[in-house]
Amino acid sequence: MAMLKSATQLDREQRETQTVSKAVVRAAAALGLTNRALAGIVGLSEASVSRLTRGEFLLDRHGKSFELAVMLIRLYRSLDAVTGGDAAVASAWLKGENTALHAVPLDLIQTVEGLVSTVLYLDARRAVL
Repeated sequence: MAMLKSATQLDREQRETQTVSKAVVRAAAALGLTNRALAGIVGLSEASVSRLTRGEFLLDRHGKSFELAVMLIRLYRSLDAVTGGDAAVASAWLKGENTALHAVPLDLIQTVEGLVSTVLYLDARRAVL
């Protein structure tokens, strides 16, 4: 028998949805991603991303787009740490050929596998002592 969610759980999920929706838009903007690029990364249409950026659409907490958005936010945070918060350096890194990844990171992150491998690479770089 399915359990009903309490009002507190629903409120928490709604806040998470709002937070991730706003954060992915901000991360994409900081990385210099177009709506088209963001749409490809998180698996939404460009129209949905446009509504997302205007605050007229929220990601589905239980959907793949939400999970991919969380991964992109993680990528942004790791890249921000690695580049010391320099947005120009982060954008250049994302759009330039990377010899360790054997590709341009922006091209890689258009697939789930590429997004995950790029995040893992950045996490490893971030942890270097």
